[in-house]
Order: sequence, then C-alpha cells, then structure tokens
Amino acid sequence: MRSGVSKEGLRYAVRRSGRAVAYCALTIGCGTRDEGGYPAGIAHFVEHTMFRGTRRKSAAVINAYLDRLGGELNAYTTKEEIVLHATVLKEDWKKAAHLLFELATEATFPDKEIETERGVVLDEIISYKDNPAEDVYDRFEGLLFEGHPLETPILGTSASVKKITPEMLRRFVAEKFVPEKMVFTVVADIEESRLEKQVLKLIETEGRAFFSASLRDPVRANAPEKARPSVAFHKTVDKRHHEVNAVLGCKAPSLYEMPDRLVCAMLAGILGGPASNSLLNKELREKRGWVYGIECSYTQYADNGILAITFGCDKPNLDVCLESIRKILRRLQEVPFTDNQLKAYRKQLLGQLAISSESGEAQCLSMGKSMLSWGEILSPAQTRAQIEAITPAALQAMARRLFAEDSLSSLIYL
Repeated sequence: MRSGVSKEGLRYAVRRSGRAVAYCALTIGCGTRDEGGYPAGIAHFVEHTMFRGTRRKSAAVINAYLDRLGGELNAYTTKEEIVLHATVLKEDWKKAAHLLFELATEATFPDKEIETERGVVLDEIISYKDNPAEDVYDRFEGLLFEGHPLETPILGTSASVKKITPEMLRRFVAEKFVPEKMVFTVVADIEESRLEKQVLKLIETEGRAFFSASLRDPVRANAPEKARPSVAFHKTVDKRHHEVNAVLGCKAPSLYEMPDRLVCAMLAGILGGPASNSLLNKELREKRGWVYGIECSYTQYADNGILAITFGCDKPNLDVCLESIRKILRRLQEVPFTDNQLKAYRKQLLGQLAISSESGEAQCLSMGKSMLSWGEILSPAQTRAQIEAITPAALQAMARRLFAEDSLSSLIYL
C-alpha cells in the first residue's frame, strides 16, 4: 500500500489487489455537521444533484457512462463525509476516476434537473418517516446531540430541502470541496508505484483549475472538541403501531479517543454485533423469542460517538425486553470477562475484520476514511496488536462508563 499528499494538498492511497475489477473512491470531509448557514440536508442534496450534470456531461450521459463499461457508480452522505465511489474493470479505472473528479469539481446544478431531484429527495424523506425502525434511531440521535451540529438529520426536512437553491449548492461545493478535505483511493491489480504515479498525474490534471478557484473553507481540526454534557432522557411516543421500536443508548468515545474507541467497538460487538452469539441476540431472540431483531451499533464522530441498542418487539414484550437488556448491561458492569472469554471474542472480531477486508470496495472506502481522519492507514498487524491489548478490566470500565443510570437514554415508539 502507498499513500501520501499531492502537491495540491489532496491525500491519496493506493493498494494492489488480485482482482479483475478496480475500486475508486473520492472521500470529501464535509457532511451534515458542516451545514452551518445552509438549509439542513444540503450535503445530502449536493450528493444527489452532482449527478444531474457537469460542464462536460449531461445527466443522461453521466448515468450511462459507467454502465456501458459494465461498471457501477454510487455515492452516499454521512454526518461527516460525502463519498463518491465506482467499481469497474481494472483497465477502466482511469475513466471511473476522471468521472469522480468531474462530478466533484465541475457539477453545474442546472435548475430544471435540481427540481427533478428535489422531488426524489422529498420522497426519500417521506419513505424514511414511514420506516419506524430507521426513524426512531434518527430521532434518538437528534435528541442525544441536541444543540450540537450532529443533531441535524442527514436528509434534512421537507421544509429545509424546499429552501435549497442551485446557487446554494454551487457555493457549498466551492467552500467545502477543497483539497485538504479530500482523499482519493484506488484498489486495483496494478503495480503500486505505477499506480501512485498515475494517481498523482490525475489529481494534478483534474484538480488544477478547480482547486485554485476554491474558497478555501477552514478545515475541521482532526482533534476532538470538548463533548457537550447531556442529561439522560427517557421518552415514549405513541405511534399507534403494531410493533414497538425502541432505542437505548448514550454518548460514546469519539474517533480520536484511543484506545477507548477500540474497547467500545469490541464491547458493542459482544453485546449486539453481527454474530448470532452476541449477548443480546442470544438471550432476547434465540432463547426467548421476544424480539424480531436486536443489535448494538457504535458510530464514531470527530468529537463524539454514539452507542445504541435498537430492537423491535410486540407491545406485550416491551417491559420484559427492557428489563432483560438492563440485566445484561448490569452484568457487564459488575462481572469482568474471563481471559478465555475475551480470547474467544478477540478471535471473533479479528475474523470479522479479516472477512470484511476481503471486499475490495470496503477496503477502498475504509482507506479513504482512515486517510481523511488520521492521514495514515494502519496495517493488519497494527490493528491486531491494538485489539489484543484490550483487557477484561478495560471492557468492564467501559461498560461502567457507558451504562451508568445517568448516562443511558431511551426512546420508544409504541
């Protein structure tokens, strides 16, 4: 793997793979939390409308460009990033890369196309509200981060999206899409030194005019700000649904809190990760049959994090589910794991990471996130060493920090 910074200030990373396909991604360090002064949801709206035309290509040409090569073009928005990525045959990676840069640097946001896409986004907001399992989490996160930039929902609201104009979109891109906040990554079966040279040439060619004209918005610092204190809340909303949708959660370590973030990630996986033997799944679903599904997720941001337990159940099972969850959380606070238990959990986590790293797309996206956040990519050996350094005492201390009565909040849709 090779990585570095171009003379324009844009970071990059390349990695050789043995696959017939290549993966490219352009990760831009601006998301929902960076919308101050703009209508909520503009970052997500930019992601949608970049595809509606550039100085060189119409929306129809963009949509068909990679299709003709048998490739795929996608994008997504988070609270802290906009990501454009493509998958193509390895001989076509430059075509995909040129398109990603063109979308990010030459989008024109034509009025007619914007109105078409506005309708798509408004429908997405409505459909999202119709999904209580997603809506309850979104609202919970908003309550947990009330008064903080992370409070804003990624999609925005119907009212805020209707206020967005093409001029706002153009200014948002000019302010936020600066080289210091962008990372380009490629995973392809090409010799890495050769690939690196080609990437640097591409960055210089595609970015020269745009980067010199950007408004150079100040870059968000890669250091955690002081997290705002919050008071635990417990809210119930009568949605008159057959199914109960619930979230229990709290603020958690930020992206830059080491080693706490890895300890929290392991604890979340033990509690309700993807494995069927997670504590919550084993007790509430497999043994009791009380829930349709239950999981524990951990999301890390630059200055905060959120750990959330989400589940759906029939109304008569709500109280027993809540009591069972709290019982498991108390046990984690009071009884440390044995060395053998922790050894098994470490192996499980390392196995999950190894399997996920086999995906070229996941690898490419992860490289972009790592370069944007830390300016480097940890080797598998470094990651393994950090995981093996986690102790039973560290997990117990994290459980006591997260699951104290004055830390844990809840939101329930009935």
